[in-house]
Amino acid sequence: MARLTVEDDQLVLRLTWSEKVAARRSRVRVPLSAVRTVVIEPDWWRALRGRHGRGVWAPEVVCIGVRRHSAGRDFVAMRPGGPVLCIGLRPSSAFSLLVVSVPNPGAVAGRLRKAAPNLVTAAGGGLWRSLPVPEESPKTNAGAGQAHVRERN
Repeated sequence: MARLTVEDDQLVLRLTWSEKVAARRSRVRVPLSAVRTVVIEPDWWRALRGRHGRGVWAPEVVCIGVRRHSAGRDFVAMRPGGPVLCIGLRPSSAFSLLVVSVPNPGAVAGRLRKAAPNLVTAAGGGLWRSLPVPEESPKTNAGAGQAHVRERN
């Protein structure tokens, strides 16, 4: 299972040997100042955005690699079945989101929230929440649940 560590002013995601082979990279390194949000997604499948790119995608087994979507790219290193830690990054980063399976996501999220200097508070202020899809905006969220009807001419 991948490990998240903080080294100086960097967040480092270290992959296991098999994950390195699958993702074709050994680690992801991001400045702590680029970390925007830290949330736990209870439903692992909701964290998968866009289309899979380079990596291994075996549903219900393992998901590791890069996913592409309209808002950019996400890096995913997770084992389906449990909650995942989702780390939102600033637009200047190589990835929009890091999605990682860790043994104790609450503890890791708490440590990361203390270490990252520029966090934006999640809606409701809690660690647990569902992630927006790239097309969502505050205006779109306000109308959630309303039926959209298109008139035919």
